[in-house]
Amino acid sequence: MTEDERQIRMAAEAILSGSINSQRSSVTQHSITRTPDIVLSEDLIAGARQSGRMSNVRRFFCLFVTFDLLLTILMWLICTMIAGESLSTAFVDQVIHYHIKTSLFDIVMAAICRFTVLLLFYALLYLNHWIIVAISTAVTCAFLIAKVFLFEWTSANQPVFQVLLIVTSFVLSWAEAWFFDFRVIPQETQARNWIRNFPDTERSPLLQAIATESRQYASAADHISTFFTPMDSPNHSDDEDTSRKQEGPRRLSKSSELFLSLTKLSPEQIDEYKTKASTVLQSCHDLLTSKEWKIETRSEHGDEVSYMQLPKEGKIMKVTAILDAPAGTLIDSLFDDFEHSPQWNNLVTEAMKLQNIDDDTDIVYQMTSSYGGGLITARDFIILRHREKCGDFYISGGISIPMASIQVRPNVTRGENGVSCFAAEVLHEEADKCRFTCISNTNLKGWLPQTLVERSMASSLIEFMSYLRKHINDMQKSLD
Repeated sequence: MTEDERQIRMAAEAILSGSINSQRSSVTQHSITRTPDIVLSEDLIAGARQSGRMSNVRRFFCLFVTFDLLLTILMWLICTMIAGESLSTAFVDQVIHYHIKTSLFDIVMAAICRFTVLLLFYALLYLNHWIIVAISTAVTCAFLIAKVFLFEWTSANQPVFQVLLIVTSFVLSWAEAWFFDFRVIPQETQARNWIRNFPDTERSPLLQAIATESRQYASAADHISTFFTPMDSPNHSDDEDTSRKQEGPRRLSKSSELFLSLTKLSPEQIDEYKTKASTVLQSCHDLLTSKEWKIETRSEHGDEVSYMQLPKEGKIMKVTAILDAPAGTLIDSLFDDFEHSPQWNNLVTEAMKLQNIDDDTDIVYQMTSSYGGGLITARDFIILRHREKCGDFYISGGISIPMASIQVRPNVTRGENGVSCFAAEVLHEEADKCRFTCISNTNLKGWLPQTLVERSMASSLIEFMSYLRKHINDMQKSLD
């Protein structure tokens, strides 16, 4: 091998080694960044009550108590069979003619008592204190220790199985106490405090109480989940997000555009989408003029958040406010400049038009940011939109549609919008103002407590209105 070939080989090995080390470092940093967010989300979701039902962690505790009873009964039956007794004989000797020195059925009775007491207090009465499981474990342990001294071990043919039965009952009772005290109570308390402290107004920060510790991780996680191909960065640097904010709306990278590749719509599909869009717009108008809305809260700006219960969709929400913009101009701006919405709306991280059906109908892709310390992760939506003037209302309505070519991205949950809309009502007495309404009919999917979803939606609607007001003011200043 010549000297030139040797130098080329050494240079190639150095480059390859540096690339591998860089990838390992990137993977390690990503794992360290994401771990606290993931752990926090799992603990909160497991400890939260969903629509008033039992929390996941408490349900596991009840299953474990049931397992304790069934395993104890099974082991007692095995001990009886090994001793050569029939079930009827064992029942007479160990149950009817029970004696603590010769019978092992009392261990089964101890398991039955534990099962009854623990499920009564922790499943039916939903007690949140450790005292009951502590008493049941203490009584069980005291009984088992006494059993060891009082049982006639010389009468047992194979005492190893009797010993195993006693030891198993001892271990399971302690495992129940440990799990309830160190897992059930902390996770349910954590979830309950998080939901109680969740912001109800736009002035409150989104992350409070326990979520405060995860601010640094949540921001990093959001960046990772929406960052696609560093090689497509204009300067090949880590400051791509900054440059994007300066240059314009956040766009998908080239690899993501391939990822979101679409086929041309057929005439039949176009007609179908137009028919569906017209139906959605009529539904939006019916919701806007409905008298069944109930006021939930008001913001400091006078924005009114209301809700309505629908038979299929459940609870939907809307926010209404008076804005300093002509009705038609505002709706046209929100519809036509959809891809620029991440510039002023911090709730949205990606916005992209996928298909133009006609001047007033299109299909768009939108991704929202995660918040709450990662408890509610990023969601994306594929929405069929249509705008039209109905009476005094300028409406931009939308509904989620399935699209197989748009795959779900990593760390993102595909959400679903029912009939939703932006609407601006003309105020005849003030032509330069309008009554703006945003109706949100969103299914976030995933295992999320309903209380948390409802509070987050109300908070997001108020927050959206603050961003929209600032956007309108900025547009007016630019025109001046």
